[in-house]
Parts: sequence; C-alpha cells; structure tokens
Amino acid sequence: MKDYHVNLFYREDDEGYIADIPDLKHCSAFGESPEEALREVLKAKKAWLEAAIANGKPIPEPRFRPLIYQAA
Repeated sequence: MKDYHVNLFYREDDEGYIADIPDLKHCSAFGESPEEALREVLKAKKAWLEAAIANGKPIPEPRFRPLIYQAA
C-alpha cells in the first residue's frame, strides 16, 4: 500500500522541526526534534483522515512525489 509523503524540515524562526503531508491540506505538525515532528504529524494524519471520514469528505490518494524522485 502506498502511503502519504511526509516533508520534514528545520525552521529557524520556530527553532524546531516542521513536518507536513502535502496531499492532506493543512496537515502539519511541530516538534523540537525530527522524531517528535514525525510522531506529531502521524497523529495529525490520523485525526485528519478520521475527520474527513466522519464528515463524508473525500480522502485524497497519495500522489505527491518530490521533484527529485520525478526525474528518476
């Protein structure tokens, strides 16, 4: 099963790590470490999907691929 891509990056202004899932609009999380940001965004993904299902909203297919992988 294909899963959603997670971006993970350090943001100096926030002095921490941001993780986001491009296929799930506004699904992101903050952590003081990369591991914490990833744990938090996985919780956010679960909540995002549960809310979409509960409200009858469509669930997007995992499609996002970073540019570096699109060239291969």
